[in-house]
Amino acid sequence: MTTIKIEQPKEADLEIIHRVLTESYWSPGIPRETVGRACANSMCAIARDEKGALIGFARLVTDKATFAWLCDVIVLPGKQGLGLGRKFVRTFQDHPDLQHLRRWLLGTRDAHGVYAPLGFAPISKPERLMEIHNWSPHGVDTK
Repeated sequence: MTTIKIEQPKEADLEIIHRVLTESYWSPGIPRETVGRACANSMCAIARDEKGALIGFARLVTDKATFAWLCDVIVLPGKQGLGLGRKFVRTFQDHPDLQHLRRWLLGTRDAHGVYAPLGFAPISKPERLMEIHNWSPHGVDTK
């Protein structure tokens, strides 16, 4: 039985999370220290198997009043396709501190079908949003 809890990752978890994130399309080459700082300043959810081993992770950047950005959703190889991505979202959406938020955002290249059944849709008025995007903050070009 897989369990998902809102909790900060342990040091051993951070090593695994860092390894996966540094190989991801959205944060290639991200330094370990940056991953640790990002986790320390976010709500994190950890999925563990019946033996307590890390099998997935998600991070939520939020003020717990008006806004939340879901990011860094990872499911380790061999555990994908079990619905963990959606379970992470539901875990955050059900959290008492996150009720009545005005806006939830996420970015994905290829998992729209995972998040659409949970209420996520393309931004209705993208012309209202702006960004500064550093395409290679860690020295790896992600264009």
